[in-house]
Amino acid sequence: MQKRLANWGNYPAVASEESVFTQEDQLRKYVVAHSHMIARGNGRCYGDASLGQHSISMLKYDKMLSFDATNGIIDLQAGVTLDQILDIIVPKGWFLPVTPGTKYITVGGAVASDVHGKNHHVDGAFSGHIIDMDVLTASGETICCAAGTHDDLFWATCGGMGLTGVITRVKFSLKKVETAYIKQTQLKARNLEEVIRLFDEYKHYTYSMAWIDCLQKGDSFGRSILIVGEHATPEELSEQQKKAPLTLPAKRKLTLPFNLPSFALNTFTVKAFNWLYYGKNYKKVMHKVIPYEPFFYPLDAILHWNRGYGKAGFVQYQFVVSLEQKEGLIAILKRISDKGWGSFLAVLKVFGKQDSLISFPMEGYTLALDFPIRKGLFEFLDELDEIVLQYGGRLYLSKDARMKPEIYWNSYPNAGRFADIVKQYNSEARFESLQSERLSLIK
Repeated sequence: MQKRLANWGNYPAVASEESVFTQEDQLRKYVVAHSHMIARGNGRCYGDASLGQHSISMLKYDKMLSFDATNGIIDLQAGVTLDQILDIIVPKGWFLPVTPGTKYITVGGAVASDVHGKNHHVDGAFSGHIIDMDVLTASGETICCAAGTHDDLFWATCGGMGLTGVITRVKFSLKKVETAYIKQTQLKARNLEEVIRLFDEYKHYTYSMAWIDCLQKGDSFGRSILIVGEHATPEELSEQQKKAPLTLPAKRKLTLPFNLPSFALNTFTVKAFNWLYYGKNYKKVMHKVIPYEPFFYPLDAILHWNRGYGKAGFVQYQFVVSLEQKEGLIAILKRISDKGWGSFLAVLKVFGKQDSLISFPMEGYTLALDFPIRKGLFEFLDELDEIVLQYGGRLYLSKDARMKPEIYWNSYPNAGRFADIVKQYNSEARFESLQSERLSLIK
């Protein structure tokens, strides 16, 4: 069925022939007979990695195959979403080993993007917790792969944006928890130098991230709120929370029913939001025990929050630079501050070490920012790209919608090796996306 598709940034939007499958035999016949196709989950990546001429929707490929509640191992089809998993595993005392900032992504999407979370410096990316998975390749063959079995396919699939084939099944290990709550600490940092020091001081915490006011200058440049947390124990809960420690109270979700006008987002409104957000941390250090949802998924509380960026949509810009190259982080924040194009969402995290083929994380600082589509934006982001490249960093393919190919090829050291492996399993480039064409990922 022909339909207009866009991912979470609402940019770009394309006409695509969408096909939905529930049986692997049907999917196999489709793959062998078609080209210019790409698998797509729930459309929560920001760029054009899961957009193409032919879209293979995995949302009906959503069966839970097994859940070992004793050892914390789950096996499921790739169209299952993280929120569906959480509803099953949390009441049994388990949690996701790694989760991004939304629970509304599919497991297949989590693998294809090799998602990371607030705990990368401790637990790594999602790929580090996969036991094995099935990939349906362009030849119609389904291959079970793991870190030690068909490992070339495995590592090219983790972070490979769907170009090796269709991920159909994933088995992975879970994290043991005693409650559905997080013991959270918030720390106010007066500038970027202080928040970087706090990241190091609190690096023993499992979860950490910082919100940054990217429009500040002078002594307040990069002022931030660092948020760290651990899974709470039963003893740390309130008397009310102790009554059902593994069950969250029901909470109504808000929704943004329409696109806001483009003029609603401007330097004044961003500055006002930043002032209020920074000010609500009325003490230097604040402690509280909260449900896991507002800690991991604060934006999920507002359905369709992406409409706040207007009909034209937005791009999320996420880059990483090494710990030794924090000057690159400073240079980019200064360019944004000077330009006055601040972001409501400016999230800083620290990555730990990760050896991988094509996945985004490397040990260093990663910053994610949202920019509404406007005149001159892409030229400005091209300037930021050059700074990222200058300092040995790279951009996250799952968030990218406009990077130029030379930036990708000069920033991902294993780009050539990745392309060679993809060609082995994706003959004649049957699997391709707007992104793979734009960046010549498998040239």
